[in-house]
Amino acid sequence: MQHLHHFFIDGAWVPPHRLNAIEVVDPSTEQPIASLALGAEEDVERAVTAAARAFLSWSETPLKERKAAVVRLAEVYQRRAEEMGAAISREMGAPIDLATTAQVGSGSGHFQTFLDLIGGFEFEEWLEADSHCHRILKEPIGVVALITPWNWPMNQIALKVVPALLTGCTVVLKPSEIAPLSGHLFAEMVAEAGIPAGVFNLVHGNGAGVGSALTAHPRVDMVSFTGSNRAGVAISKTAADTIKRVSLELGGKGANILFDDADEEAVARGLASCFLNSGQGCNAPSRMLVHRGIYEETVAKAAEIARAVQVAPASRPGDHIGPVVSRAQYERIQGLIASGLEQGARLVAGGLGRPEGLEIGYFVRPTVLADCTNDMTVAREEIFGPVQVIIPFDSEEEAIAIANDTVFGLTNYVQSADLDRARRVARALRSGMVEINGVGRSWRTPFGGYKQSGSGREGGLWGIEEFLEVKAVSGWDGTG
Repeated sequence: MQHLHHFFIDGAWVPPHRLNAIEVVDPSTEQPIASLALGAEEDVERAVTAAARAFLSWSETPLKERKAAVVRLAEVYQRRAEEMGAAISREMGAPIDLATTAQVGSGSGHFQTFLDLIGGFEFEEWLEADSHCHRILKEPIGVVALITPWNWPMNQIALKVVPALLTGCTVVLKPSEIAPLSGHLFAEMVAEAGIPAGVFNLVHGNGAGVGSALTAHPRVDMVSFTGSNRAGVAISKTAADTIKRVSLELGGKGANILFDDADEEAVARGLASCFLNSGQGCNAPSRMLVHRGIYEETVAKAAEIARAVQVAPASRPGDHIGPVVSRAQYERIQGLIASGLEQGARLVAGGLGRPEGLEIGYFVRPTVLADCTNDMTVAREEIFGPVQVIIPFDSEEEAIAIANDTVFGLTNYVQSADLDRARRVARALRSGMVEINGVGRSWRTPFGGYKQSGSGREGGLWGIEEFLEVKAVSGWDGTG
C-alpha cells in the first residue's frame, strides 16, 4: 500500500502537523491501495505562508524564465506519462487505455496550449491606440488556492496550475482526497522540474478541512474550484468574508437535441459522449432530446448501442467503460435510476445493479431511460454515471425550452443537417458551450458555464486572464 503521508510545501516534502489518515480505494476491486494523510489548518498556514513569500520574487521573475520552468515541468510530465496514466486508472477507475491517452493527454494538451499562447499575450497595452497617456497593466492576482476534482484530474490540474504559474501567481493545490495519487505524482514532477520553492505547494485533505481553510484564508487572493454545486456554494459563502476572487466550474445537465435530419451517427455519438469516463463528466450530454418523427427508432438504436457497451475492470486494456469512482457514487446512481423508474421512465437498456459477472467493484450497467419528462428527477439532477435520459419534443421552440429548463448551463449539443437551424438553436441555448454535429472543442476554447454551472472560464486566453488583475495607469507619458 502506498503511503501519502507528506505534503509538498516550500520546495520540500514535509510531514503533516498531525497524522490523520484515510484509505484510498481502488473502485475496480473495492480494496485499499493507499493511505492518505489529511491536512489540518496548520498545514494550510504553512503552505499559504510559503506561497505568499514566494510570490514576491516569482511575480517579478521575467516571463521568459517562468515559461522555461513550465517547459521543464511539461517535459517531466511527458516522460512520466505512463506512470501518471497508471495512477489515474487505479485511483478513479478510468480504463487503462483511456487513462494513458485521454486522461493524461488532456494535461499535455493544456500544457502546450498555454505555452503557445503566453508568448504573444499582452500583459501591457495602451487604452487608446493613438494615445500613450493611459496604460493598462495585467498583473498576477497573487496566491491562488486550486481545488480539483477526481473525474479528470490532470485536465483540471493543468487547466489551473499552468496558467497560474505562467502569469506569476503562486499556488496551493488541494487535489481530491478520493483520487489523490495523480496530484501527489504531479507534485513530484514539480520538484523534479526545479520549480522554485514556494511557487507550487500541495496539501492533501478534504473539503471541510483543507478546502475550507484555504477558502477562508486572508492571504489567499483567489480560489479556483472544480466540483459539485454544493461545495461551490459553500466556497462562495466562505470566500465572501475576505472578498477574494472565486472561479467555479460546477455541474451540468447537457441537452443533446436530435432533429429529424440528424446524421446517421448522431445517436451513437451521443451515447459515446454520455458514457465516456463511465458518465463521470460535467459536460456529458445526459439528456437526449429527440424529434417526435424519429423518436421510436432513436430509442431502439440507443438501447441497442447501450446493450453493446462493455464494462470491465480499469486494469483491462480495450475499449470499455470502467467502474464509477466510489461506493457513494454507485449508490447515488442506483437511487437515481430507481427514481426514474418510479416516476414513469421506460427502461430500454441496463437498469439497477451491477453488470453480470462483476459482483465486486463499483460497476454500473449502461442504462437508457426513455419516455422521460423534464420534471423527472433524472432529468433535473446531474447523475454522473452511464445513464442516458431520452425526452421527445415536437418543435424547435419546445426543444429549446426543454434544454433551457434547468438550473445548469454548461454544454449543450445540436444535431441537424440544417446549419441555419443549428446556429439559431445554438444562439438560443443558455449555456457556456454548444457543440454542433459532433464538432468538439478546441484546446483554446473557453470552458465554463451559465447559471449554476459556475462562473469564470478556463482554457485558452480566458484561462490566462482568470489569474490576472487589471491596473489602469493614467499619465504614463507625463501628459494629461
